[in-house]
This record gives sequence, C-alpha cells and structure tokens, in this order.
Amino acid sequence: MPELDFKVTGVEPAVHGLTPLLHFKLQVTNAPPTESIQTVMLHAQIQFQSAQRSYNAQEQERLSDLFGTPDRWGQTLRNRLWAHSNTIVRTFTGTTEAILPVQCTYDLNVTATKYFFALEEGDVSLLFLFSGTVFYAAADGRLQAEQISWNKECAYRMPARLWREMMDQHYPNSAWIYLHRDSFERLYAYKRRHGLATWEQTIERLLPELDAKEVLA
Repeated sequence: MPELDFKVTGVEPAVHGLTPLLHFKLQVTNAPPTESIQTVMLHAQIQFQSAQRSYNAQEQERLSDLFGTPDRWGQTLRNRLWAHSNTIVRTFTGTTEAILPVQCTYDLNVTATKYFFALEEGDVSLLFLFSGTVFYAAADGRLQAEQISWNKECAYRMPARLWREMMDQHYPNSAWIYLHRDSFERLYAYKRRHGLATWEQTIERLLPELDAKEVLA
C-alpha cells in the first residue's frame, strides 16, 4: 500500500501567464520506493500561518483590517485560508516532481490579498494540507485506489516580495477595489457631475473632503 509524502521545494510565477499564477514545485515520495504509482489525483488546501512571523509598525497598521489592533493578536492571529489547488501526478516509482498551480487575485476585498498586500519584507509561512486519491498497481497487477492519509501536510516559507513583484508585473503602479453596484453608481454620478476625466481624479478629489470630515469629527 502506498505511503506518500509531500514537500514543497520552490515557487515561481508562471511564465507568460495572462493572470497572476504561482507554480509551487512539489516533490512527491512513495514508500516502498519500488512500488509503481499510476496516478495521483491531488488536492491541496493552502493556509498562511500568520503567527509564524513578526511584523513592523506599518505592517501592523495595515493588518488591523484583518486581525484588529496588535493588543488583540493573541486571540486573532490565526491561520487563514489562502487557496485550494489541484494537480495530477503522473506515473512514477520512488520520487517524482509535480507543479501545484495557485491562481492569485489583486482584489483587496479578499482576505489573502489583504494579507500579502500588507507585507513589506520577510517570508510568508504557508501550510499545505493534502488530500486526494492514489492509484497504484497491486502485487498481482490489478489497479487499486486508496485515499491519501488526512494527516499529510508540509510547510513552506515563501518570500513576500515574490507576490508583490508578480502583482507589479501584471498591474504596474495600480491596485484593485471591488465595489457593489449601488456604490459604483454613486461614485460614477459624482464623477460625471464634477466633469472629472478619470477615476484617479475622482478619488483624488474625494480624499481631501473625507480627510476634512475626519478632522471635524
């Protein structure tokens, strides 16, 4: 019966990707090493382990949207889900390598995007939780199927700059904000009413008004 183990050995942005996509390099090892593995239908849940690193003052301020003020972090600084990923591991014996693709978004309403956006330096500690089905040849040659053990996992530290550099490549000097339709309609009406040519001008005009209201409050 197969006993698979998994290790993430590296990560890099997908070459010529139309959207932000990271390729995690995955090493898959089976015991016994002479057993023939036909296929592995592999699923990974990926979490970022926010408590596994320190944060400077600016990062703490940005992360207040996720975890509250630092005095509460003893209760709030917990693992958060980043992504789910699937891949097919082809026929092998002993050890092989596979690519685990992770689609990324720049939508700042998404928890993982808020987290990555807040980081300026250092590494992001990631936890990979594996599940799926392994197909292998039994001693008599018949094809067998087994579920991957629920406790298969591994950790990997990814440089925070990698995510930011990838987003800068796809969306240079820009950021995304998702708005509900009614909020967009109000903002669009403001833009038309004041004869503003771009969304940048619209936001720049609104910010001083908002700052003034905060001072008066």
